[in-house]
Amino acid sequence: MSLPTTHVSFPAGEVTGESPVLAVHDLPDGRTAVVTAATPFHPVDHTWPDQPADLGTLAVDGTVHPVVDCLTGAAGPGGEFAVGADIPVRRGDEEWSWLVLHVLPGGALGPEAVGRTAALAVDAERRAGLSAAHTGCHLLALALNGALADRWRKDPGRADALGHPDFDSLAMDSSVMDTTASTDTYRIGKSLKKKGFTVDATDALPALADALPALTADVNARLAAWVAADAPIGIDTPGPELTARRRWHAELPEGPAAIACGGTHLHRLGRLTALRTELTLSADGTELVAVTTPARA
Repeated sequence: MSLPTTHVSFPAGEVTGESPVLAVHDLPDGRTAVVTAATPFHPVDHTWPDQPADLGTLAVDGTVHPVVDCLTGAAGPGGEFAVGADIPVRRGDEEWSWLVLHVLPGGALGPEAVGRTAALAVDAERRAGLSAAHTGCHLLALALNGALADRWRKDPGRADALGHPDFDSLAMDSSVMDTTASTDTYRIGKSLKKKGFTVDATDALPALADALPALTADVNARLAAWVAADAPIGIDTPGPELTARRRWHAELPEGPAAIACGGTHLHRLGRLTALRTELTLSADGTELVAVTTPARA
């Protein structure tokens, strides 16, 4: 049976839903993957796994099963079925169906569940923590770009939504979040310096290492101002499919800002009481790490 691409409601903040079971697969590790036509669950993205999977429960015929993981899967035109890093085609390939896999303990459900209605419930507290961390990650990117703007000796050819050179995009090495914070790691190497980023001291600037306390204070002042403004946040969604190209946007005091994103988010910054980052630079100056912690209201 050909499976349709899963429709998702997590961009709107949904944490519950009902949908028919379309397929049940045994995974190589012995666990069971359940595919439904639609879901509120956010799966970990196999290409950029920054936001962890939603957890929760899936109930069929009154029997509640724990959803212990949530993965991205894909079904090919020839009946192929692949999970995560084993998917052999680019994300969004139109010849493949893109699936949210609700992972249950092994043997929890079998093929007899196909066609029955599943009641889906996301762990809402976990989702709220991940959403706050993901929102903080995007705001950190914009604040850091602004604070570092005067360290570019030439235009690097890429600007963020607020018009600042996009250090976050150009230097990003990894980004990961949990329910309490986001951790963004930036690589400051030869390629970034060739694009114009200044690390060493000049007549106008201290060395990046010496500037770190002032830089941290600058970033945190920007974050505090945005939280105080209670800026509204939204997700632009062109369609309900898992593969729809969604964009996060925020109406900041400096103007509207948008970033491509497939994760979950808060709907207003007033849902936070504080947002702060801690910046550290490696001893050799080649790695900058930002740990950004939101405090929820």
